[in-house]
Amino acid sequence: MADNEELTAEQTEKLIQFQDLSGIEEIGRCQEILQRHNWDIEVAVQDTFNEREGAPSVFNEPPPPPEPRQPTMNLQPPDQRVFTVARRPPQGFFQWTYYVVMFPFRFAYTSVIDLLRFVFRLIRPDPRRNVTDPIGDVDRFIAKYNELYGDEHPAFYRGSYSQALNDAKRELRFLLVYLHGDDHQDTHSFCRNTLGNADVRDFINGRVLFWACNTNSPEGYRVSRALRENTYPFLALVVLRQNKMTVVARIEGPVDGQELTDKLERVMNENETSLVAARAEREERNFTQTLRREQDEAYLESLRADQEKERTRREGLEKLEQEKQKVVDAELERQRMLQEREQRKEDLRNSIPAEPAPDHPDRVQIVLKLPHGERVQRRFLKSDSLKHLYYFAFCHEQCPDDFHIVTNFPRRTLPCEPTEEVPEPPTFGEVGLGKTEMLFIQDNEA
Repeated sequence: MADNEELTAEQTEKLIQFQDLSGIEEIGRCQEILQRHNWDIEVAVQDTFNEREGAPSVFNEPPPPPEPRQPTMNLQPPDQRVFTVARRPPQGFFQWTYYVVMFPFRFAYTSVIDLLRFVFRLIRPDPRRNVTDPIGDVDRFIAKYNELYGDEHPAFYRGSYSQALNDAKRELRFLLVYLHGDDHQDTHSFCRNTLGNADVRDFINGRVLFWACNTNSPEGYRVSRALRENTYPFLALVVLRQNKMTVVARIEGPVDGQELTDKLERVMNENETSLVAARAEREERNFTQTLRREQDEAYLESLRADQEKERTRREGLEKLEQEKQKVVDAELERQRMLQEREQRKEDLRNSIPAEPAPDHPDRVQIVLKLPHGERVQRRFLKSDSLKHLYYFAFCHEQCPDDFHIVTNFPRRTLPCEPTEEVPEPPTFGEVGLGKTEMLFIQDNEA
């Protein structure tokens, strides 16, 4: 079958009915058509016939599917690993001096910015709450990231957060989520030094799916509200565990490349057993589905074979009935022709004039010799048409249907049979027959 999903008994019955009604041999195409019409067999058959005849469809296609539903999440499992990396304190006199001098300015700047954002959101609702183009948000973040930091970084997943979760669940892989905070002081260093690190790049590309987005975009803000990060840079490691996409680790703060790969390696090793169990369960489920699908296919194949045998048997019976009917029809036609022939002979026999007396002065004594040797005789008047001689011979039961009458000497064929050109043949006297004549009937088909 075309899909891996198991068919119910009702769907299998509809599939067989649709194949019989539509005449489509490919079982996969039949299933595809029925699924497109929500297994409504009447609409599917009507639409199939309309398509062949060039008529418009009677089925309204469903709208395109919405954003895929996000799988069930477990955001705070009891054994979740939380790594908070503190900023490195200033080292030496000059760094401390710079830190102390700049602290009031940083504090005032961040306070003013936060206050302005708060006031702005009181006046106008936060536009980030309305997610309209999640994939566009991700694409714009990737483009801006490449513009600022170059393309030496792990491969970003191009798609929405829900799509990344679904792909990680389907492929049974770890998903690493990175939330990018534009305004945080450690963001630029993390992007250049940690994500730009060759070892980090190779580790992430080879082991996990990597999804990232800016928290200033609607899609990034939505994920930020779900994961509730405390500071930036923020990373979350997600994996399928107990049939839920579980956040097994949170890494917050300016982590360096070596430390990041070590922490990810440790957490992934701790949770690898859940993936192994999920893979085993999925393989068993796929095996069961494959076995059932093969059984369904074998059943359908056997059913098609039985249907073919039944069709062949019906065709044989129909052909036999047709042959019998042909024999019956031929016999009926033969009987009808015989009846018509006998009726015609009776009509012709009644049209022959009465036989004259033996001593009638104008009589002509005719002796007819039939093809098989029998002789018949009859008297006619010289004034009678030769067609009556033809009718007399034709009405004899031993006379062939197609014949002509000839004289013995001199040998000649008498024009006895009426035709469209000569509907009234000459008389006995006109052809010069004497008182007594011996004539011969010759079969034209002999």
